[in-house]
Amino acid sequence: MVSKPPAGDPVQDAPQVAPPQHAAAGLPAVGHTLKIAQAQMGVRRTARTLLKVNQKDGFDCPGCAWPEADKRHVAEFCENGAKAVAEEATLRRVTPDFFAAHPLSDLANRSGYWLGQQGRITQPMYLPEGAERYEAVTWERAFAVIAEELRALSSPDEALFYTSGRTSNEAAFLLQLFAREFGTNNLPDCSNMCHESSGSALNETIGIGKGSVSLEDLHQADLIIVAGQNPGTNHPRMLSALEKAKAAGARIISVNPLPEAGLEKFKNPQTPQGMLKGASLTDLFLQIRIGGDQALFRLLNKLILDTEGAVDEEFVREHTHGYEEFTAAARAADWDETLAATGLTRGEIERALEMVLASQRTIVCWAMGLTQHKHSVPTIREVVNFLLLRGNIGRPGAGVCPVRGHSNVQGDRTMGIFERPAPAFLDALDKEFGIVSPRHHGLDVVRSIQALRDGEAKVFFAMGGNFVGATPDTEVTEAAMRRARLTVHVSTKLNRSHAVTGRRALILPTLGRTDKDVQASGKQFVTVEDSMGLVHASRGNLPPASPHLLSEPAIVARMARAVLGARSATPWEEFEKDYATIRDRIARVVPGFDDFNARLAANPGGFALPHAPRDERRFPTATGKANFTAAPVEYPEVPEGRLLLQTLRSHDQYNTTIYGLDDRYRGIKGGRRVVLVHPQDAAALGLADGAYTDLVSEWKDGSERRAPGFRVVYYPTARGCAAAYYPETNVLVPLESTADVSNTPASKSVVVRLEQSQPA
Repeated sequence: MVSKPPAGDPVQDAPQVAPPQHAAAGLPAVGHTLKIAQAQMGVRRTARTLLKVNQKDGFDCPGCAWPEADKRHVAEFCENGAKAVAEEATLRRVTPDFFAAHPLSDLANRSGYWLGQQGRITQPMYLPEGAERYEAVTWERAFAVIAEELRALSSPDEALFYTSGRTSNEAAFLLQLFAREFGTNNLPDCSNMCHESSGSALNETIGIGKGSVSLEDLHQADLIIVAGQNPGTNHPRMLSALEKAKAAGARIISVNPLPEAGLEKFKNPQTPQGMLKGASLTDLFLQIRIGGDQALFRLLNKLILDTEGAVDEEFVREHTHGYEEFTAAARAADWDETLAATGLTRGEIERALEMVLASQRTIVCWAMGLTQHKHSVPTIREVVNFLLLRGNIGRPGAGVCPVRGHSNVQGDRTMGIFERPAPAFLDALDKEFGIVSPRHHGLDVVRSIQALRDGEAKVFFAMGGNFVGATPDTEVTEAAMRRARLTVHVSTKLNRSHAVTGRRALILPTLGRTDKDVQASGKQFVTVEDSMGLVHASRGNLPPASPHLLSEPAIVARMARAVLGARSATPWEEFEKDYATIRDRIARVVPGFDDFNARLAANPGGFALPHAPRDERRFPTATGKANFTAAPVEYPEVPEGRLLLQTLRSHDQYNTTIYGLDDRYRGIKGGRRVVLVHPQDAAALGLADGAYTDLVSEWKDGSERRAPGFRVVYYPTARGCAAAYYPETNVLVPLESTADVSNTPASKSVVVRLEQSQPA
């Protein structure tokens, strides 16, 4: 028996709080996984579905982008991956009757959790101008509405085409092709909000904006530094790789403002010993102050330079550029400033240095804790400096490891979803399709919102995702979206973005990863690229949630035919019938995809894309070498009586998708409006554990933003720091508060004051 979705919106402002846990996974994770899966899918469907997750003949998990080993476990998924699969393979349905019963005003007042729990959308839905309710519409009418609005634009640059990281390579390639044939490079994507800082820093320093390590490198490393990342919640399968590395002798340093259960101990549910005893992972926990990472790595670099024989002088001489300028900046690093910026002790940093000097093969992994600050790009450049000093790029067991979130966010960028495409990519695209792509840069996420706000963009098309829920400055973003003439969302399930619409709106329901995809030429599969540059196939095996669904490639192809009409010579109909024909074109446009279809057939587990720094120690930068960089050390400064807030996910959450109202590892149950504060900081502010407070962000321009009704939870955070969940706290981050160079929202360093209040 499958449970019905919640009938009413649950109260979210009275959470129960228990002490945080100190181990991740284990039997509780197994039990919670089965409970969620069976509630959404039932017993038989749960077994049929989960046994196909991440298998060579199965489908790619729609959750994170962590890679699979060649030899795969029968249960090749984690707790959060199972939740993502269950939500997509649910038996719950959102039919036209649901929309008839719930006007837009009602949907707008529902929580994201409630919306997501209603189930799969079954038919295309249309909101006419001035209407209160979505109504069922044919696919032909839906594409006619899109064509009408796009053709009426004064310029193609008044349209925005957003892409979520769950979009397949094939659909992403078609979407960017359509956008460029239409005449715009306005291709914002979720990378703009997460790892854009990583790509900006890595492209400049090593010549490619991707990580340089493989799964096998992690297993071979002597030292792994995990900075600004919580794998226990966000990438749980990474814990298995860390466990294997530890068994082989690796040591692990965790750098994080919060203690994270998964990095303390991992109880591997795939082995009896793991379930019973578990493996301690972290050898040294550096509880850093938010935003202090650049200062930490800068001082470590100074100390390496000051240690005789510590620098790999041959590597530096043969493969790097800018060493002299870098060393001058590094040698100026100051102990007192570093201790103030990081909140660490001298002894902790000296212990970290000992571990660094003892390692011949070092990997640095990071995620949003490093990428979402004003100074994120120079921080990641400093990480690269740290690795270059000892020759730790292009060596087995060593390198840079930005850990991506969504399952194909890296692949979408590889396919050309980028507002600032390389001229060589556009040249290849134009040659292949006989088109003339625009050469001027398009708009990223933040600039897209600004364009909607200012009336400069009029049509918004989203391939997946929850744009309104994921972006900063909630009130400004929602007002901007409502100024659009048309908003279109290609979706499997409901989210906040469907309730915040332009004058007209469309919801186009699509097949998910778990769904069987049959087109005119037969059963199809799509491909994805994981966080380490491996490309593999994904094949759904479940009957589609409704006979009215279209695949993402089919939606793009039909939209292109409706909009471009006879002026397009691109074989859109052929692409819809047979995805192999899309892959043939990708092979001729995108470097590294030669013989795409043949390589997939010969390698059921997938194949690795070329990576010059990793494979050849060749660095395709402007200088032809890996670039050392020098930048002033930056870190947030917090006035007296204020705290530095980071936004984060709960354990029952993936990005903006809320699976439940618990955060098991942090001891939070039945609520999300909580703020985690060190007991001494809370006491100094006169706030008792359990008190309610408004979070008020303060910015240098004098502006303030308020998120009301958060329960204070005493928690062992770094002193002077606090944490709260997004998207509830997105309202606190101004649209203009972004990282230098990358323009990523600075959601991890928000100066706030806490004003006592009542529950929201």
